[in-house]
Amino acid sequence: MPASKPLRIALIGAGTMGRQHQAVIARQPDATLCAIADPGDAGRAFAAELGVPAYRDPRELLAAERPDAAIIANPNALHVASALECLAAGVPALIEKPVGVSLEEVATLVTAARRHSTPLLVGHHRRHNPLIGRAHEWLADGVLGEPTNVTALWQLHKPDDYFAAPWRREPGNGLLHTNLIHDLDLLRHLCGEVVEVQAMASQRLRGLPYADTAALMLRFANGALGTVNASDSASAPWSWELTSGENPVYPQQSGQPCYLLAGTAGALALPQLRAWRYADEPHWHAPLAEEAITPDAGAALERQLAHFIAVARGEAVALIDVEDAARTLALIDAVERAAASGRATQPSYPWEA
Repeated sequence: MPASKPLRIALIGAGTMGRQHQAVIARQPDATLCAIADPGDAGRAFAAELGVPAYRDPRELLAAERPDAAIIANPNALHVASALECLAAGVPALIEKPVGVSLEEVATLVTAARRHSTPLLVGHHRRHNPLIGRAHEWLADGVLGEPTNVTALWQLHKPDDYFAAPWRREPGNGLLHTNLIHDLDLLRHLCGEVVEVQAMASQRLRGLPYADTAALMLRFANGALGTVNASDSASAPWSWELTSGENPVYPQQSGQPCYLLAGTAGALALPQLRAWRYADEPHWHAPLAEEAITPDAGAALERQLAHFIAVARGEAVALIDVEDAARTLALIDAVERAAASGRATQPSYPWEA
């Protein structure tokens, strides 16, 4: 397809994330929204407002409209089914995270994706943020030396109306699958694979069928140890949403870190991109020199869409493919198993069996 022709993108799911994607598409001259699939009346009204065709079933949309690409932003439990429908139709798709809810269904998708040439990109959009790109480069350059410790915080307060949609109160949603999966994906991206998990989780504050607060301990393949402390019921400023300034709907808490990475040669705080290193030999009586940089500007969702357009046109390889995203979901599964058993647990990758 000519590069000058806007990519015709269908939107599967017109909820909160679907509407965010629509707004990004509207600002991208290289793409255009061609249709919406959503079973609800609100989705049909949204399509009418935008002047695009509306369908209740994604398969009907794919057959009738034959879009160049699709963005899957429906409820978590429908992600794998919609992705399989896109593969069957030969339509490249951007799948909102999580890639799926259970490892079994995601293993099916991994197998199907291996058999098809149609590309799939998973929407762990933070990897497209220039902050993360620069941090990844810094770490590759050895700013930490030998990694020793990682600390991650995700603590904020979701309002009660967030849970008004019934699907958000079902298993496969909530703190772990919807939120902490982003942080675990970034820790994998920045620090390497996790080989062992210990966890405690609590449902006491909201009483929903998933955790509202969790404390994790991680062992990375490189030998570093990490902790993750998370709650969606805490009145606190320590989360990527509130510290990074990535999404303007969240008031930025400037100066507050949410990731702290340390090693034998130095330390790094994110999202501030502040590094500390000794001028000479490391010694606790010597002062640490601080260095900070500002990366190039660029919104993560806009950069993700531009990347997806290139992937759909065959001009780039997906930064986060289904197998990569499945390994992050495997961490969520390991966290749940570790919290339930009280024992150290290893991530499981059934598609590799």
